[in-house]
Amino acid sequence: MTTRSHGHQEEVVESGSTTDSTFELTDGQWEIIEDLFPWAPPGDEGGRPAVKPRKCLEGILWVLRTGARWKDLPRHFPSKSTCHLRFKEWTEQGIIEQVYRRLLLMLDEQGKIDCSETFGDGTFSSAKKGANRSGQLVVAREPRSCFLSMQTGSRSRSIQNLPT
Repeated sequence: MTTRSHGHQEEVVESGSTTDSTFELTDGQWEIIEDLFPWAPPGDEGGRPAVKPRKCLEGILWVLRTGARWKDLPRHFPSKSTCHLRFKEWTEQGIIEQVYRRLLLMLDEQGKIDCSETFGDGTFSSAKKGANRSGQLVVAREPRSCFLSMQTGSRSRSIQNLPT
């Protein structure tokens, strides 16, 4: 939050700062989803303790909200590699989707979601210039995840097959 001066008056302005902690989870929001993230304190056998899931989730939400790169994650969050690894694991396990559903349900119950008006992003439904309809639907593909892993060795084979 920043202030702007207009003569002798100051106006508080929501800046949308990426380091503003007001965008982190509230205790009430965390209580709704905490059971999805089991965590145990380090045992007697030693080793590096796991980072608590709440801070990782807040780091993940920061990246998703700002559109920033993982390497730009502010220092008050766990490391970029820890947050990215947890994001990958939690997405593959369906936990991120459960978090999304629970928090949306909470907002809906509080009357904070207005579904009377919605918007669609036209970049995902492209049609050629002047076309009356989009291209044919491809149904043979598997569902895509936000993680597309590169097949091991496929790149090296394609490089070897290039003409010299």
